[in-house]
Amino acid sequence: MLSNKTYDVLKFIAQIFLPAVGTLYFALAGIWGLPYAEQVVGTIMAVDAFLGVMLGLSTSAYNKQLAAPKVDLPQ
Repeated sequence: MLSNKTYDVLKFIAQIFLPAVGTLYFALAGIWGLPYAEQVVGTIMAVDAFLGVMLGLSTSAYNKQLAAPKVDLPQ
């Protein structure tokens, strides 16, 4: 289980930071002739997709845990 802060940071990285970095590198590679644009952006997007899936699974598990009925154990 991830803490709320860890989840929020990873979500920011997956939804905003990595796509922005990939777009920036691809644009600058075209303008300045930086090497391996497709490979760098492809790697960034692969990491982003993996992170997105992991966060989605974490969210699903968390939501299932919240929806599970509470069972009172006899004392």
